[in-house]
Amino acid sequence: MVRKTIDISCDMGEGFGPWQLGSTNDEQLMTLISSANIATGFHAGDPNLMDLSIRRALGNNVALGAHPGFRDLQGFGRRRVEASAEEMVNDIVYQIGAIREFARLHGASLQHVKPHGALYMALAADEAASTVFVNTMRRIAPDTFIYCMGASATYRIAAEQGHPVVREFYADREYDTTGKIVFTRKPDDYNPKKAADRVLRACVEGKVRPIDGEDIDVGFESVCVHSDTPGSVELLVAIRETLTANGIEIAPPSAATARAAGQAPPR
Repeated sequence: MVRKTIDISCDMGEGFGPWQLGSTNDEQLMTLISSANIATGFHAGDPNLMDLSIRRALGNNVALGAHPGFRDLQGFGRRRVEASAEEMVNDIVYQIGAIREFARLHGASLQHVKPHGALYMALAADEAASTVFVNTMRRIAPDTFIYCMGASATYRIAAEQGHPVVREFYADREYDTTGKIVFTRKPDDYNPKKAADRVLRACVEGKVRPIDGEDIDVGFESVCVHSDTPGSVELLVAIRETLTANGIEIAPPSAATARAAGQAPPR
């Protein structure tokens, strides 16, 4: 089924103090997306950058999301931290609280929570931790979407519990035949036309070509581009232009879309 509407999100506010890092292009990127995943201080971000990111998002009618990570500024949250399920989820709750108060300061609310980096992948592979995460979200933010990978324990458990969930398609990451994302460094990984054509095909055909086999089916409601990907602005421009030229609207996910995505998948 051809998608008529798709969300585009980007990880934002990923600097810290005087170090801009991934936040260098945030002002321009914010004009190209419909949802922002805002760093919450553990892997990147700080109070001033959170506040600025929210103001930028609201100024561009972009929906707000929390982007909590492992407490790992030096490793940008991309190193696995050994922690219990309760420790991981308590860190997430702490970070949600920080960004939610800044949103409230500006009269806004959080649309979604999307774990970052190694934390995202740790939850994706850990049924027990994902269960604690989803059950906690149902208590503290029952109407707040969880953004996650479709091929993950997080998605399966959110769907089973009836929590609104949004599956992501990564424009700047490769896939394996299981539907999981893999990180590669090939010269054409960040080619804007290649990325745009790949996203369009996923939207129109529901297919993606993995690195280790033939086409696989892929289900998603949101397309993600990382702000620290080389040429992220050019990637997003190409993706937006290609989608809109093919009659696909860019907009945040609706509650109905998220709840439909959260129908329990077969085991």
